[in-house]
Amino acid sequence: MKKKPVALTALTLAAATMLAACGDNASNNNGGASSGAASAPAASGSASAPASGEKIKLSIWHNFSGDDLRAQAVRAQIDKFKAAHPEIELDAQAIPPDGYRQRLKTVAAAGEMPDVFFTQSGTSIQEFYDGGLIQPITPLLDKYPEWKNNFMEGALDRLSFDGQVYATPLSGSATSLFFYNKSLFDKYQVKVPTTWDELMTAVKMFNDNKITPISLGNKAAWLAQSSILSSLADRVTGTDWFLKAASQDGASFTDPEFVQALQLFKDLSEAKAFQTGANSLDNTQMEQYFVEGKAAMMIDGSWALTNMAATGTPEQLDQVEVTVLPSVPGGKGDPNSISGGSGGGMALSKTVTGAKLDAALELIYTVGGPEGMQAIVNSNSVVNYKVEPDQAVVTPLFYKAFTLFKSVKLTPVYDAYLTSAAADAINNGLQDLLLSGKPETVAKKLQDTQAQALGK
Repeated sequence: MKKKPVALTALTLAAATMLAACGDNASNNNGGASSGAASAPAASGSASAPASGEKIKLSIWHNFSGDDLRAQAVRAQIDKFKAAHPEIELDAQAIPPDGYRQRLKTVAAAGEMPDVFFTQSGTSIQEFYDGGLIQPITPLLDKYPEWKNNFMEGALDRLSFDGQVYATPLSGSATSLFFYNKSLFDKYQVKVPTTWDELMTAVKMFNDNKITPISLGNKAAWLAQSSILSSLADRVTGTDWFLKAASQDGASFTDPEFVQALQLFKDLSEAKAFQTGANSLDNTQMEQYFVEGKAAMMIDGSWALTNMAATGTPEQLDQVEVTVLPSVPGGKGDPNSISGGSGGGMALSKTVTGAKLDAALELIYTVGGPEGMQAIVNSNSVVNYKVEPDQAVVTPLFYKAFTLFKSVKLTPVYDAYLTSAAADAINNGLQDLLLSGKPETVAKKLQDTQAQALGK
């Protein structure tokens, strides 16, 4: 994928300053924004200690800090690497998701990036690439062709630049799964909605029976955008329109169809579809609220599958079904779709060389290679990799969701294509819409921010 123009953020400015200060070492290994495609590291063998006999010091940062099964699976792979390599002094830091991205930006600005770090696909990894902070892992994929060829079609696209792969996805990203509690629908004789009108009818009927219609936890601001708007807006506008608007080439976020999508989200809020104080609840609280039967529906990502598997009882999980978001009348998008794509993966700092580079590549393979992929899918987590979950291990709900994921069209997640500033603008705008904000105001703010960030 070609580099797209991005705003020169504080991160990229700091990165440019840092690289300029690196002297000959940086100039001999340039990449990212300064020279187009970064030069690839040599294909590595097994990690080996330096000739001096000193331990290799290697650092890894990630946000798999919770008790959910996927986080446990990823940490277990890191622990396996550590146990297998006593010659390596591994500093592994698990940082809570809410503050993780900002921590990375802070250390990037200070020129103190960890050797290996988890980053999301799309805009997030794009910023590290444009800042010249990462190097490709293509030689690692070439070394293990069976691993490389087992990723699903397009899985590496949003983690690649100028023909080089910079990370492999640790998970598939299905951000708009429509969960519903079948026992509540049966009890109150509500039809599972397949159209927007049916959804609004269901909202009214559950409210009439004092059941929260849709559980939402939007404290971190990104969730309403990623899980609801990305899919809802695609239903209205179609994918082609969004890609044009995101690139500011032939469409604008102030166009009537996008304002209509925002209005539909506002209509849900005004119909009291969500619990009071949704902007104060995080996604873990939202999922717990739903799995306990306090809400009839929840629009959430595939990460909810592992979270609910870790916290819900078998009886609670048996009541949960999963499908796609209802269709929108007159919409231009495919109703049999889910917003999603590739999740994030482990990126490699540009400064890593020599024996440390060998160790870092082996760590990345241990976490994201075939064994890691099997462990992650068995943790009730969707992956963009051709592997079958062990039905004796995963929940029936996960198996249904993974089967659904493989059968539908995937449409863009907004924050994977918007600039960071524009993603913040729509995230904050949706929080405003849950209060007293107006769709037209949110649309203009998003349009102005994206245009400015792209210099258009």
